[in-house]
Amino acid sequence: MAPTTNANGNNAPPTIPLSNALMTKLKPAKVFKNAVEPTPLPTPGGSSRANTGPRHITSITFDDRGDQVLTASEDETFRLYSCKSGKHLKTLYSKKYGVDLPRFTHKNTTVIHASTKEDDTIRYHSLHDNKYLQYFKGHKQRVISLEMSPVDDGFMSGSMDNTVRLWDLRVPTCRGLLNLPSSPVVAYDTSGLVFAVGINRYSRILLYDQANYDKAPFLTITLEDPTLALVSYPPRPIYMTSLAFSSNGKYLLVGCSGDAHYILDAFEGHLLAKLEGFVGLERRRPDAPPSIDPVKGNSGEEVSWTPDSKYVIGGSLDGRIAVWDVQNLPARSGVVDLKVPPTRLQPLTTLDGHPGPARCAKFNPRLAMMVTAGAELAFWLPDQSADNEEIAKELLKKKS
Repeated sequence: MAPTTNANGNNAPPTIPLSNALMTKLKPAKVFKNAVEPTPLPTPGGSSRANTGPRHITSITFDDRGDQVLTASEDETFRLYSCKSGKHLKTLYSKKYGVDLPRFTHKNTTVIHASTKEDDTIRYHSLHDNKYLQYFKGHKQRVISLEMSPVDDGFMSGSMDNTVRLWDLRVPTCRGLLNLPSSPVVAYDTSGLVFAVGINRYSRILLYDQANYDKAPFLTITLEDPTLALVSYPPRPIYMTSLAFSSNGKYLLVGCSGDAHYILDAFEGHLLAKLEGFVGLERRRPDAPPSIDPVKGNSGEEVSWTPDSKYVIGGSLDGRIAVWDVQNLPARSGVVDLKVPPTRLQPLTTLDGHPGPARCAKFNPRLAMMVTAGAELAFWLPDQSADNEEIAKELLKKKS
């Protein structure tokens, strides 16, 4: 986009409010088909990956300014891309430890990430010179949730060892520990003062005061969807794979591995909306049979807010991208009634994505672009050509 001149005479990029019209016009502007190395051929006597399909990108992260996006994939690489030029900048390898859940710190040259093999240490990595700056040891099993504080150098991790640990980039030892009854997923609110911990098997979401995390949670939310009993009885349990607060702090988006995500009121815990109209990522391939008990599968990074929290975008097992308009959520207050069904929302639009599951879907924090990933990586921009056609029609009407 060409720079415009603001009131002070300075060059500033134009700002575009996100609208229903703009969200329906998103199109893949650039697709990186070689964003993941292909699966190697099985060696004689070695373990075969024939049943698991192609390798995928598992996580993506933007820096604070939205200038760069980093992917982590099953080929044990980081790949750094420029959001402004749409170019691949560099590839970094982590063959010894594997890579998962990369998160930019507040510097655009450093990230933290989880490991997939060797041990369960969280690593602080410099993208500038490809060196480790710090190791954060403590978890006894794989880290499945990792979030950077939005306001300082603190971060938080949830692990399959049923603990949440609070850390600081400047100190290698954890500064806080929560022991939980099941594996947790975590999220900070935008102020960094509150964090949420979702506990599977118990369908509970605990909200803690960051300054008093060693005290009991100040709010315990029960995630119970009465509409599930209409599908099967007893209803299939909900498996939470991600949590995210809206930018205004009012709502909590709960990403799940099944065929629905949920939006909760973050102040009192009312279940407000059920996001439908997509195929969940619990299975790796569409032809795979579902398991009896719900599992994480490939879910975790496929659903997120837009920066203004007016929309939610989500990937699907069939590769499509759903966009839900969440500007008119119902208002509820008072005692939480678990028998009140949520408002069921169908997508505003469903965008045709890339082949295979869309495992990651995130909106750039500053630019009008969306990034989705699976076996490929796609940068989406609003298609302006449609606007030009509408302008031309209006001009012709005026002339006639």
